Amino acid sequence: MDAIVTNFPRLDDESRRPTQKEAEDAVRVLLRWAGDDPSREGLLDTPARVAKAYRELFSGYDLAAEDVLGRTFEEVAGYDDMVLVKDIPFFSHCEHHMVPIIGKAHVAYLPNGRVLGLSKIARVVEIFGRRLQTQETMTAQIAKAIDETLNPRGVAVMIEAEHMCMAMRGIQKQGSTTLTTTFTGAFKTEPAEQVRFMTMIRS
Repeated sequence: MDAIVTNFPRLDDESRRPTQKEAEDAVRVLLRWAGDDPSREGLLDTPARVAKAYRELFSGYDLAAEDVLGRTFEEVAGYDDMVLVKDIPFFSHCEHHMVPIIGKAHVAYLPNGRVLGLSKIARVVEIFGRRLQTQETMTAQIAKAIDETLNPRGVAVMIEAEHMCMAMRGIQKQGSTTLTTTFTGAFKTEPAEQVRFMTMIRS
């Protein structure tokens, strides 16, 4: 089944982004709820630090993958074989518990006359990683962004990640890894291309 990918709407005036002060006040509420005293010396600057950290950790909401992928190159001397960038590290956050997802992404595409700068692929992973996510959605978003912008003959994405919502809470199983894949075009219709992608990742 094809993945459904939602484009996040921009905030309008009625659902505007809270101010820095509102974010810091919310952190103080959480500190009190957790059972601590936000006015004690060690926590005085924590609300400002948390708000600043969250701005960086969730900076993907302020960026569009299409803008990053906008520039492509056509002078490829006839190269039309797989382009693979593997072991791209990323840090994201689970949208269910807001705890970290730590993993790596492997992204490949089959050129159709144009190629991307290699750093652009890593940047796309970073953009989608720095949002509240599920691993399944993030995998599909990366593939969709590259597929729609570059129009290649196919895109393959695999993500391997450990979810702290499983390691730190709930079932508390440290070290377990979740794998997700999305294939488009030739990677989806030609099993041999999928096998080649998987082989190159593991080589």
